[in-house]
Formats: sequence, C-alpha cells, structure tokens
Amino acid sequence: MAEQDDHPAPEVERDEDHQPLNRQLISRIMYALETGDREMLWAEMEPLHAADIADLLEQSNAYDRRRLIALYGQEFDGDILSELDESIREEVIGLLTPEVLAEAVRDLDSDDVVDLVEDLEDQQQEAILSALEDSDRTLVQQSLTYPEYSAGRLMQREVVMAPEHWTVGDAIDFMRNAEELPEQFYHIVLVDPRLHPVGNVTLGRIMASRREVALKDIVEETFHTIPVTRYEGDVAYMFNQYHLISAPVVDEEGRLVGVITIDDAMAVLDEEHEEDIMRLAGVGEGGLNDSVIETSKQRVPWLAVNLGTAILASAVIALFEAQIAQLVALAVLMPIVASMGGNAGTQSLTVAVRALATKDLTGSNVWRVLMRETTVGLINGLIFALVMGVVGMLWFGGPELGYVIAAAMVINLVVAGLAGAAIPVIMDRMGIDPALGSGTFVTTVTDVVGFFAFLGLATVFLL
Repeated sequence: MAEQDDHPAPEVERDEDHQPLNRQLISRIMYALETGDREMLWAEMEPLHAADIADLLEQSNAYDRRRLIALYGQEFDGDILSELDESIREEVIGLLTPEVLAEAVRDLDSDDVVDLVEDLEDQQQEAILSALEDSDRTLVQQSLTYPEYSAGRLMQREVVMAPEHWTVGDAIDFMRNAEELPEQFYHIVLVDPRLHPVGNVTLGRIMASRREVALKDIVEETFHTIPVTRYEGDVAYMFNQYHLISAPVVDEEGRLVGVITIDDAMAVLDEEHEEDIMRLAGVGEGGLNDSVIETSKQRVPWLAVNLGTAILASAVIALFEAQIAQLVALAVLMPIVASMGGNAGTQSLTVAVRALATKDLTGSNVWRVLMRETTVGLINGLIFALVMGVVGMLWFGGPELGYVIAAAMVINLVVAGLAGAAIPVIMDRMGIDPALGSGTFVTTVTDVVGFFAFLGLATVFLL
C-alpha cells in the first residue's frame, strides 16, 4: 500500500484580475449601458482582456455597439482594434473620435498597425497614420508598399539586432540602456556590417552565458531568413515545420528589414485552416457579422454550381426512367449508393486537401496516396457491399437485387476514393485552391457514377 502524502496539494493559482466573458458579465455590462452608468461600465470592462472586449463588440448589434463605444469614452486599447473581426473593424474605427483613435494606435507594434489599416478606406488610413510619430508612420507606409499577404505585411519593423562581434555583456548593456524595446521579442539578430542577418541568439542563451562569451558562439543551430515578398502561408508553414519562434525578414539585397514572430505566423496558420474549412463548405470567407446581402452573395455562386451538377445527376437518372418505372425498388435503393459514395469521397477529399495545405502530399508520393485511397475504397466497398447485398435480398425477397446493389456499392466507393484524392491534386496542379470547389466536383462524380452503375447493372441483370 502506498504511503499517504501528508503534504496537501498546492492550490492552483488563479488570475483574479481576468474575467472570462460570460452571460452574467454581459448582462451587467448591458445594464450599465441601459442606465448610462459609465463608472459601472468601466468597472466591469477594465479586467477584461482585449480579445474579450472585441468579442463583446462583435456579439452586439450595431445600435448597442455604437452606444457602448460612446459611453466607454476615452478608454480604448489599441489591442481591441487588432482583435476585432475585419467585418466590423472599419465600423468601430469610424465611431472613435480622432483623439481616442490616436491614443489607441500609438502603442501598437508596426505589424499590428499594418494589419489594422491595410483594408481600410483612404480617409480612415490617413486618420490612423497621422496619429503615429513620423518614424513609425514611415515604417508602416513602407510595409504597406509590399504585396498583400506577403511577409512584408506580416513582419514587425521593431527589431533588436547586434553586430556579430558583440559579447553577451555588450548585448545585456545595450538592452538595459535602450530607451524602448519591442513589447515581445525572443531573439537578438546578429548582423554583419552590411546589415545581413547571420544568426539568431535566444534571450535564454544570453541570460545563461557569462558576459565575456561571444554572441556568435551561442547562436541557434536552426536559422532561416524570410524574403520580404514570401507568401504569408509559406511563412506560417516554415514556422510550423521548423519549430521557429521568430525569423528575420530580408529585402531583395538580403538586408534585415523586420522580424516575424510565432504569434503572427500561427495567426496566419489559423486563418488558412479556417479559410479551407469555409471554402470546402462553399461559404466563402464570410463571418457572423456580415450582412444578409453579403452572405447571400458569397454563397450563391457555389449553390449555382451545385444546382448544375444536381441537374447532371438527375439527367443520368432520367436515362433509366423506364427501368425505374418497371422496378420501383430501384428508386428506393439508388440514393443509398450515391450517399455512401459521397461520404467516402468527402473522407478522401478532406485528407487530400489537408495534406496539400501542409505540403505532405507532393509529386513524390501522390501516386502512393492515390493507390491507398483507391484501395481503401475497394475494401470499404466490399464490406458495405456485403451488408447491402443482404439487406437488398431480405428487403425485396430475391438475391438478384442484392447482387446488383453490392456490385454498384463496390464500384462507387472505389471511384469515390480515387476522385476524392485526385480532384484536389488536379486543381492544385492547375493553380486553383483545392479547397475551393473540390467538394462539389467529388459529389458530382460519386452521384453520376453511383446512379449509372446501379441503374445500368439493374438494366442488364434484372430487366
């Protein structure tokens, strides 16, 4: 028997200053809003994280949002603007007075300011840029000249760098004497006399080393620089693949111009995954705060495509109208074949789209993946063919119909596995986002093949 521990377990420390956004808290905030009690509103919202306040604004309707911002007054953290969904960010900025807006953006890092202004109208861009100091405004304007969705837009311009001949003591003295350092940084970037990055030194290694140790002797083994025009999705992949914490960004001549940190890279990765999910469902890039008209416009195109493919599948059924009239059981069973094929195709499709996004599916292994998905389709087809064969015989009292639906099930699930993996690959090779329309095309293939296989076999062997 284990000896009992006489020492009680330590209590988990809780952050009493942070309140999660819950129904009771929202009710109190709305009560303060209805009564016009500014002190109560401040008291309830002060402990909230900027992301929670952004959520509160997003969940409110336009009328309450306007009243809340007006009552909140001069207290508006710039981080709230950074956390806001793009669909209402422009609206919120328009509700802030120039003085509040200037105070809100003044303490933001350059990458946050770029993210804030890049999608705004010229007038609102100018309002934010004019609130910045001349040096900060110049850096932000330079970042805005880089292509959209590039590393240049993602990077922050505040970089802590040091000559490659410095020691640990030099670096520590420099940081202690600096008037201003970035709010978050993880490395000191070593540069040569031409400002070319030559290595990263983590703050942890600096603090663990003696003052006389040369910085170049404690650089990280893994070191990557990022071209300023590199697509941000590729940047996020690099961070995830090589477990980077931060990486310097260089211009066309290899000179250091900024740095990207892991929080920004992971935000891009999340956006890429969310975008893929939304596109697989054919709902575009809309959010909960989009208007009815905007949401409808985003969804209509792929619904129209779906209608066209559904008509194509119906045309296949129409070819066998006479056979269906002779044997009503065909009409009862054919949706099962199409549905199973559609589900199997969606499974293969999801695996393929995800593998393409993470660059795990490449030209070197594409044939192996296609064969695997086709083989899986064959095995699953045989399993469910046996099930449906038995069901068909018991349901309709004869073995012939069971044989037909079993064969159709095998054919359709094999095709589903192949199409689900191949269609995203083909779209990717054509330069089209494989998440954009793969689902519609895979469903069309499985519907057409399923109906044709089942009804065609029934025509040959039953009628």
